[in-house]
Amino acid sequence: MSRKKLSKVRRADPFFERESARYDFPLPSREYISQKLADEGRPLAFAELAELLDIAGSEREMFQRRLGAMEREGQLLRNRKGAYILPERASLTPGKIQGHPDGYGFLIPDDGGADIFLDQHQMGKVLHGDRALVRVTGIDRKGRPEGSIVEVTERANNRVVGRVFVEHGVVFVVPENRRIAQDILVPPEKKAKIKPQSGQVVMVDIIEQPTKFSQPIGRITEVLGTYADPGMEIEIALRKHDLPFEFSKAALAENKALPDKVRKADLAGREDLRDLPLVTIDGETARDFDDAVYCEKKGRGWRLVVAIADVSHYVKPGMALDQEAMARGNSVYFPRRVIPMLPEKLSNGICSLNPEVERMAMVCDMDISAAGKIGKYRFCRAVFRSRARLTYNQVWSWLSGAARPESDIHIALQPHLQNLYKLFHALHKARGVRGAIDFETIETQMLFNEQGKIENIVPVVRNDAHRIIEECMLAANVCASDFLAAHKQTCLFRIHEAPGEEKLKNLRSFLGEFGLPLGGGDDPKAKDYAKLLEQIKPRPDFQLLQTVMLRSLRQAMYSPDNVGHFGLAYEHYTHFTSPIRRYPDLLVHRAIKAVLAGEKYTPAGDWEEIGLHCSATERRADEATRDVENWLKCFFMKERIGEEFDGTISAVTAFGIFVALDTIYIEGLVHVSELGADYFQFDNIKHQMLGERTGQRFRLGDRVRVRLVRADLESNKIDFVLAGPQQVPPKKAKKRG
Repeated sequence: MSRKKLSKVRRADPFFERESARYDFPLPSREYISQKLADEGRPLAFAELAELLDIAGSEREMFQRRLGAMEREGQLLRNRKGAYILPERASLTPGKIQGHPDGYGFLIPDDGGADIFLDQHQMGKVLHGDRALVRVTGIDRKGRPEGSIVEVTERANNRVVGRVFVEHGVVFVVPENRRIAQDILVPPEKKAKIKPQSGQVVMVDIIEQPTKFSQPIGRITEVLGTYADPGMEIEIALRKHDLPFEFSKAALAENKALPDKVRKADLAGREDLRDLPLVTIDGETARDFDDAVYCEKKGRGWRLVVAIADVSHYVKPGMALDQEAMARGNSVYFPRRVIPMLPEKLSNGICSLNPEVERMAMVCDMDISAAGKIGKYRFCRAVFRSRARLTYNQVWSWLSGAARPESDIHIALQPHLQNLYKLFHALHKARGVRGAIDFETIETQMLFNEQGKIENIVPVVRNDAHRIIEECMLAANVCASDFLAAHKQTCLFRIHEAPGEEKLKNLRSFLGEFGLPLGGGDDPKAKDYAKLLEQIKPRPDFQLLQTVMLRSLRQAMYSPDNVGHFGLAYEHYTHFTSPIRRYPDLLVHRAIKAVLAGEKYTPAGDWEEIGLHCSATERRADEATRDVENWLKCFFMKERIGEEFDGTISAVTAFGIFVALDTIYIEGLVHVSELGADYFQFDNIKHQMLGERTGQRFRLGDRVRVRLVRADLESNKIDFVLAGPQQVPPKKAKKRG
């Protein structure tokens, strides 16, 4: 159907222009669908709704998918007859169940309203992650809306990883995900192939979901091993967080059919940059090289070329490899193991920019002024040959004068590296002028012995070679977002919204106690944060103030609606530079190629839904790696029970304080009952616990001395108690390298 033929009904959609910009054949917007249902004032069957909105022919299948998406997100409901209704008309709130380890839970409403408390009795009907309709029945003792589950609309848990317990002949599995507070009963089977034993880590299929009258029932389908088995922490995390870790047969077959090297036929229509001395600069242990850089002087400024592996040449829409990449969303980096988004033949082979081999790339070629301002730029499909695989430490040793290059290749590259370094200074200065926020945080790395056990946890030292590549990637990402926006090609922007009203209010209240103002009034900019950060750097309480400022910010995410990137102080920003390990980057490459070809790119699915999915897979990866790291830290600390450590209060909660240790970068809890013989009141605005009788205060950023009393592998919890005199010297600030 052409746009010209769209009926008056469709053109009356208030969001018609927005949908037209996103899709060649726009469907009615979600808002318009809801409005039409509201105007009708009665439930409508699919055929009635399609006729009302003038949906016909091949559009009906796409329209059905849109209604399905609205239903999944709680924007629509279907009654017992299958007709569509608006949830608010039924006085029901749709949302997702969030369980708590103590047995109660909440419904997180789809419309962003207040969370609805669900007591243990209500939570007996559901498991964490399920979707449900809830009716608000009153207010609980804490003033929160309390509800009753009317209907479970979607079950989230079909398979669960957990640990077997056998008590008095009764077998049950305790889920590893502590938010699933219900045990899963495993009834005896005469012909069962698996004879479970207490302590085993298993996969259990849920064959009966929980109801008002019964707990969940399951069947053990796989024994993974025991807690002590090497790598078990990763096996558990993969299954607990539902991370895809095995490629389908179809994807592996496609992967096998891919070429091992660039073929002549692949070079058609590509620019030949094989004479340009591009290089890769990565960490010592990196195996997938997806970006190469080159810089030369141009007038008073520079020419910067960033070449990114052309993954989209090999991974096409509709392929099983593409579906796998979409499902994974990103690669996941565990200590000692990587779960790649794409198979190794792609990520470490034909799409890895290895030295002295031909590789295909998407290239961003930029002119940058002496002041670090990006001028003209262009994108092109190219073929090139990386001159060398360099490491951050190697490059920094040359730039700092700590070492001299020895090989002829490395000597020949020095002028280009010097140009990159000068360009970096200009770009970094422009970052300051722009007002980007530059928080000082410490990243850590686990060092393992030959037996696979942690030997030490050390800080990762960043040098200017890291920052050179960071600034080059930022520049390319900005150009990509500008290019797509200028050509009105919808894509996934990397957005970072400004702080919310409530968090901003709490931050100002906290800073007020220190006599510190945050500029910008009701609408502060990144520059206001950056200015305050610079002002407080010399203070002894800098870490405290920086932490509170950092926690006032929102989480970055992917969205087709460009609201800018607050932290980086960019009006538009996207991810272009890592298509090997991030699916949004792969989509951005496809979108750029479409524009270069004079076409429009539309993915298989809604841009907004894909953005939400990729944001969710990113958080899933973070949670899984955090679980693994916490388990490894517990294992590391088990041998140190009774030892004392100096540390800093890194978080304050109603149930105690978390302390980050100075020397081994591990965090643990001092429970409120261990703070002293007093009643301690939690103040979430001042980030402190205050004793009612003694006035003793424990505040975020305070220095404390603690003793390790427990490191529990089953719960991944490390517990401390206060130890010795509490006059702990302030931690010395680390100089940036």
